[in-house]
Amino acid sequence: MRLQDAPVNGDKKSGASATTRDVAAMVFRQWRVLILSFIGLFLGGLFFLLRGDRYVARMMILVESSERSNPAVTAQPNAMPDTHFEVTEEEMNSELALLESRDLLEQVAVTCGLDSKPDFSLSRLWSPAHSAKEEALAKAVRNLANKLDIQVVKRSNVISIKYPSSDPQLAARVLQTLGQLYLKKHAAVHRPHGTVDFFEQQTDQYRNALSQAEAQLVHFTRDQGVVSAPLQTDAALRKLDAFETMEGETKAAIAQTQERIHTLEIQASRLSSRMTTQVKVSDNAQLLEQLKATLLTLELKRTELLGKFEPTYRPVKEVETQIAQTKAAIADAERSQWREETTDRDPAFELVREELTKGRAELAGLQAREAALDQTVRAYGSKAQWLQQQGVRQQDLIRTAKAEEDNYLLYLRKQQEARISDALDTHNILNVTLAEAATVPALPVHSGPWYLLVSGLIAGVGSLGLAFASDHLDPTLRTPDEVESLLDIPVLLSVPKKPNGKPNGKANGKGNGNGGIVTHVL
Repeated sequence: MRLQDAPVNGDKKSGASATTRDVAAMVFRQWRVLILSFIGLFLGGLFFLLRGDRYVARMMILVESSERSNPAVTAQPNAMPDTHFEVTEEEMNSELALLESRDLLEQVAVTCGLDSKPDFSLSRLWSPAHSAKEEALAKAVRNLANKLDIQVVKRSNVISIKYPSSDPQLAARVLQTLGQLYLKKHAAVHRPHGTVDFFEQQTDQYRNALSQAEAQLVHFTRDQGVVSAPLQTDAALRKLDAFETMEGETKAAIAQTQERIHTLEIQASRLSSRMTTQVKVSDNAQLLEQLKATLLTLELKRTELLGKFEPTYRPVKEVETQIAQTKAAIADAERSQWREETTDRDPAFELVREELTKGRAELAGLQAREAALDQTVRAYGSKAQWLQQQGVRQQDLIRTAKAEEDNYLLYLRKQQEARISDALDTHNILNVTLAEAATVPALPVHSGPWYLLVSGLIAGVGSLGLAFASDHLDPTLRTPDEVESLLDIPVLLSVPKKPNGKPNGKANGKGNGNGGIVTHVL
């Protein structure tokens, strides 16, 4: 028998030694529970780990938007296609959202038969067949979403996808199906169906509109006789300007001519039309000779009459009277002189008259020219205004035809681009590609020693927990400390049991039947 004093609360060293002994004592007391639980937990953990998702299939998707260009529907004839030289975070998040979309996961679950796995939930016992099927599909989608590990590789445009499963074939098939359906969904989302048909309809519509616009332009040109209104308007304006200049010059010439005529008329009024060039003064010899001959004839006749008749005879008197008159005429003729003046045209007057005639004729011509030019200017002014009005209509028709042509060519190009895009989509030439296709994993995620180590750790921790729990639930008092703490009385001595389980000595006490001690208390 050994006397053991109770430990003092303030003695940390003896308390720590007692705790270590208590743990060791507990392990020895619960060795059966510890061993059995360790074996059970080890085997169970090993079985669970070996039957769990030991195989992980991997797949990688490269997102590169610069590989594809979408046709830009704009009014620009040389519009650049919708290209991106750098993949943004928003684009990567969009691709992740497509990969995690519910409809895509449902198609994967149905295609791979994940919804047909047995479900042991009690709710299937009273659920209808159709609701049970929907519930199974929903659970399969949820499990698939939970198992899929979709992440973007840092500092890259690569999306990494992992799927664990106990069946390596199933793991690879799930990712292969996910990749195929994802490419189809990506093409459907980024290239809606019916793009080619839409552009074909728009192309036909704008082709007809272009034909109508061109026909209207041809009819206008033929009916109005306007081939090119701007050019014809410019030509008419140039001629109008030339004729207006000529009209101005003509008016100036008319004013000048009128002033010249007025000056010439004043000069003509001051000048005489003729001028004396020669003056001759002489007697009238011929007249004197005639008068003297007549006088001689009269005297001879008087002499003849006096020879026959008396001086008082009347014929004689008459002859004498004629003789007296003739003599008087001869005397007058001898007294008077004959003046002869020679005149001719005045050159200055003739020059003024000639210039005046020319000026008046020129004035009449200038006035007639002014009237003709005025009519011509009015005609070209009206023609220019009409051509401007027709030019507005023609330009409107040309703009309409040009706009229709631009729209037609635009949609024709977009139609070709859409056809090319559909052809690329058909051959899975997209902005995203499978950088690494899913293959059947040949090796599990971890090796056999790793499973043994994990199972051993789980079994060790679990068995220790069960041993502590079993020891804690046992009401037997095993140590003096338990007696003192529970009964609040001091322990005088403790007597260990013999190997046969009987107490050593005659002291009475309570043992635990597991090689414990017998204590005597006061």
